[in-house]
Amino acid sequence: MTSEPSDEPQAVAERYARRVAGDRYSLLKPDVWQTVQERQRAMLRLFVRLGWHDLAERRLTEVGCGSGGNLLELLRIGFRPEHLTGIELLPERYAQARHALPAATVLHEGDATQTIIEPASQDIVFQSTVFSSLLDDAFQQRLADTMWGWVKPGGGVLWYDFTVNNPRNPDVKGVPVARVRQLFPEARVQVQRVTLAPPIARALVRVHPALYGVANALPLLRTHVLAWLAKPPAG
Repeated sequence: MTSEPSDEPQAVAERYARRVAGDRYSLLKPDVWQTVQERQRAMLRLFVRLGWHDLAERRLTEVGCGSGGNLLELLRIGFRPEHLTGIELLPERYAQARHALPAATVLHEGDATQTIIEPASQDIVFQSTVFSSLLDDAFQQRLADTMWGWVKPGGGVLWYDFTVNNPRNPDVKGVPVARVRQLFPEARVQVQRVTLAPPIARALVRVHPALYGVANALPLLRTHVLAWLAKPPAG
């Protein structure tokens, strides 16, 4: 599926260039590793519910694969490198992913809406905190339509993103579940709320790492969703 170029990818690159994250997202930090492990557990439970006990033949494309961390996780749980594809907009992150991932894993650099993926060829199209970085609603919809076109019947879009705005960061915006349903109107949507609000998590783990789990037991304090947007089987 192709579409006309948009200014939004360039705007995203410029917004990322302004960010100074430092080591905020380092896996050595207790709030980060607990967030990542919680998401991993939720994702694994989802695959089991889908009856996908052998992932070796499943094909997955990640939109916004960054430096390749999520794809490396997927290799560890049983996906084959030749069945994984990553798309990354930012050249420096693309280069890091290419260095980290097996040669058999296909990587594309640039705007995902301009990337050629065979229609209805993917069991999973995955995005992790990509849509919250897109401030243009029309481009959000264009990307959603592109991703949906790649999903084969019986597959789905695997979605992880936050649902509330960050008042300290105008370069991102939350994507509520209602908006997810609007972006993928044909999908059968399953949603699980995950991830303790990062400012709360960072404050609590300074006292003790175990407090992450205590506070995260309250669903109202979770800011992200892991969603499975299923495409109905053919026929």
